[in-house]
Amino acid sequence: MKKQVKSALIWAFVGVALFVMYVPILILIIYSFTGAKALGVWSGFSFELYANLFTDAEIMGALGNSMLLALISATLATFLGTTAAVGIFYMRKWKKSAAHFIANITMENAEIVTGVAFMMFFLAIKLGYGWPALIIAHTMITVPYVILSVTPRLAQINPNLYEAGLDLGASPIRSLVTVMVPQLLPGMISGFIMAFTLSLDDFIISKFINGGVETIPIYLYNALAKRGADPTLRALSSVLFVAVLTVLIVLNVVSAKRRKGVKA
Repeated sequence: MKKQVKSALIWAFVGVALFVMYVPILILIIYSFTGAKALGVWSGFSFELYANLFTDAEIMGALGNSMLLALISATLATFLGTTAAVGIFYMRKWKKSAAHFIANITMENAEIVTGVAFMMFFLAIKLGYGWPALIIAHTMITVPYVILSVTPRLAQINPNLYEAGLDLGASPIRSLVTVMVPQLLPGMISGFIMAFTLSLDDFIISKFINGGVETIPIYLYNALAKRGADPTLRALSSVLFVAVLTVLIVLNVVSAKRRKGVKA
């Protein structure tokens, strides 16, 4: 009886949490299909907001900037994070603990502190703000998430594979690429997706160092500050949510099929 009550309480808590998180998003998506300016007012089914969205040059420019920035930084973070994860995995215990601690600082540190630190750093080295600063910053803040995704995969494979490649005459880089990467691919894909979505979503750090480069989060902030709740933003938010959700579903389906294939 106690187990049943405990299970019912757990499911009730999960249900309430999911309701609070996803019902507002569902309402936003529903009202993105009406042209009414005020949220909560239904003026008939319409694709007007989506038509306005895809014909707005400013929004499309910000979206293009966000996608390009996320793609570049996620690719660099996946390369650096995978290499770092392999290196950390083969370290001695105390060095491994120290490396993980250092890598986790970015994830655990307050974003506003990280943003100010990047701003002062780029100012000190006279790099300036804009694309180079954004790419470097977004890469650095997402590398730890790639390490976090790849490390569990490393623990599942034969730890002697890398040394075996070296013993057979491969260089360290070739052994990493031809022997380790195929084994680590699922973790790398997960890390890339996580890095991509985190970069796409980042506002605080980008706000400090964007140098006039407008990404979607910065555009949303500026639009809300200047014009208030522009109804077109409902369509934009809906598109972003559905796009990220689709990628995550595809990723999970592919990972599940891969696991079944390995077991078979």
